Amino acid sequence: MPSKEKKPDTAGYQQLRRDLEAGTPGRLYIFHGEETYLRDHYLARLKEQLLSGGMGEFNFHAVPAGEMSPRRLEEALDCLPMMAQRTLVQVTDFDLFKAGEKDREGYVALLSDLPDYVCLVFVYDLIPYKGDARTKLAAAIQAHGTVVNFARQETGELVKWVRRRFRSLDKQISAGLAEELIALCGDLMTNLIGEIEKVAAYAKGEEITRADVEAVATPQLDTVVFRMTDAIGARNFDRAAQVLGELYQMQEHPIKIMGALGRQLRQLYSARLALDRGKGASYVAELWGLRPFQAEKLLGAARRFSLDWCRRAVVRCGQTDVAMKSTGQDPQELLTALLLELAAPAEK
Repeated sequence: MPSKEKKPDTAGYQQLRRDLEAGTPGRLYIFHGEETYLRDHYLARLKEQLLSGGMGEFNFHAVPAGEMSPRRLEEALDCLPMMAQRTLVQVTDFDLFKAGEKDREGYVALLSDLPDYVCLVFVYDLIPYKGDARTKLAAAIQAHGTVVNFARQETGELVKWVRRRFRSLDKQISAGLAEELIALCGDLMTNLIGEIEKVAAYAKGEEITRADVEAVATPQLDTVVFRMTDAIGARNFDRAAQVLGELYQMQEHPIKIMGALGRQLRQLYSARLALDRGKGASYVAELWGLRPFQAEKLLGAARRFSLDWCRRAVVRCGQTDVAMKSTGQDPQELLTALLLELAAPAEK
């Protein structure tokens, strides 16, 4: 069974929003997290507030990660604002906690004594942010700055955002269909924005319909794999084979499909165990970090399978994955053979 996923800390995100709404950005921020759309949005808002006026470009200082050192950072921090109140210093993809001990001491000194006119932002884009709470550097960041985790948004907020985006394109979408679009295409705003624009451009009427979404929205891999296992549960092998064919047409590699299928079957197994032990959707959602509607769909699918089938499916999926990576056999043939095996018998 998977371990329960820890909910992301949103305190820094809420603090950033309050700072910007009050028009008083702080002096130090750490920007990181999966939701790059939100990160770029709030970085743009920071620049809008701090770099207004004709001299804005003179008050923005970007420090490349390759040039980063306490001395180089100090030079950027010492640049006084020109015809403005503040400057913005941005450092992208520099891992503060992997710096040498002497450099870390230098950064601690600088972060602990930032000038009032400076807003310093460390942006973690291509590298993850992993702060070490045991260090003086982490203590300095906590004392003088805000760590902002741009995490995936809650379903309610995401549905509202999707509907606002459609309204900005002169279209309307119901809350239920917006939730279906999220389930189909994934819950990252960065991906959804493109899907929203495609659907809005395709739709002839003002009201978005399910047919509009199904016609042009690109489903995420996990969603397509779920359709395949759902077809197996309905004892509709022809449909399951058709979905697998669609995945091949999408040029998804069999090993990648196997990874998604393995995760799906592990979720199905845990959901079947949860049902047998009287657990509900909230338990499954917390277990896998799923949204409520995703957990409900998973439980609905699990009711179609026996516990023995789920256990066998997980084992065979793992064995096939190993065979794909170690035997030299054709991965597509192995995956197709696995599908045939899982399809009979699938019923409880």
